[in-house]
Amino acid sequence: MESFPFHISPQGDDERWMLEALKQAWKAFNAGEVPVGAVLVKENRVISRGYNQVEMLQDATAHAEMLCLTAGEAAVENWRLAKTTLYCTVEPCSMCAGAMLLTRIPTLVWGAPDLRHGANGSWMNLFETEQPHPTHSIEVRRGVLQEYSAQLLKDFFVIQRQKKKEKQDETF
Repeated sequence: MESFPFHISPQGDDERWMLEALKQAWKAFNAGEVPVGAVLVKENRVISRGYNQVEMLQDATAHAEMLCLTAGEAAVENWRLAKTTLYCTVEPCSMCAGAMLLTRIPTLVWGAPDLRHGANGSWMNLFETEQPHPTHSIEVRRGVLQEYSAQLLKDFFVIQRQKKKEKQDETF
């Protein structure tokens, strides 16, 4: 695995924990997965981690956030993730946003927007609707270390497009 590409001096807890999520995204990047990472923090310590494993597991639900939430539930031995903060490098999709509401996380912090699937305003907004969720609401902070999360995604897709082009060139 290549060494982590960024030198970041975190300013405050949100950047500190987002840096940990970025390290998970870097694992995904090196595994050939879309580079999204997540960490779940409770009482100022990471209780679970996750990175995208969709291709490895051949499971469309194996998003970083889903894997992190499931591991967090096991860590606290409860499906309710009270007093936790989920840090993810990319705006969550509707599936992950739904899981966050169902697991009752109180706080979500994310990095880069996802214009195609983002469920916190980029495509749709499941957290801020005209009718509030009947059982739970989540405090959201966005844009934390956004440029680093976005750079990982950009670099990843440049490589993927190049691989696709090389594969096409081989067939001619």
